[in-house]
Amino acid sequence: MDPRPPLTSVADLAARVLAGPARLGDVRLVCVDGPAGSGKTTVAGRLAAALGDGAVVVHLDDLYAGWTITGAVARLSAGVLRPLAEGRAGAYHRYDWHAGRFADDPTPVPVPAVLVVEGCGSSPRALDPWTTLRVWIEAPRDLRLSRGLDRDGAGMEPEWLRWQETEAAEFARESTRARADVCLDGTIRLP
Repeated sequence: MDPRPPLTSVADLAARVLAGPARLGDVRLVCVDGPAGSGKTTVAGRLAAALGDGAVVVHLDDLYAGWTITGAVARLSAGVLRPLAEGRAGAYHRYDWHAGRFADDPTPVPVPAVLVVEGCGSSPRALDPWTTLRVWIEAPRDLRLSRGLDRDGAGMEPEWLRWQETEAAEFARESTRARADVCLDGTIRLP
């Protein structure tokens, strides 16, 4: 059992991050994972704001090659994590969802105090040696689907339903929820 008090605010989550060791060179890596539509992007943004100027957020959505998880973590590791582990700035080519291809110009990632990586599949076992904190966020499937379709449009429902199967297989393969350091309810907004 975790002897620390339960998290009751984003400030508590930020304090937990800062209390953990930097394992990615001098950088604390926080992986915010969970099913699509659970609230990962919101929590990651609020956490970065609580951490201040020393935090950078990378969205795994920018590293997917469309509606596939395959290759995203490899691109993150090669372009961002390995350089940061060596004390150098990193970069990645952002996926353009409308054009259906990666951008020619790289998106730079400076060496931060904390790197928050959010997205489905952002905390696989392969990143454990570098990770300070793994956060899992969950919400009911129907709510997640509703949030996604509100954002992307009802015409994307077949993609969303297929993605829910893809992410579930990834989470099962990686035992993502069971390995999380912190589990949050995506239906509740932490103050």
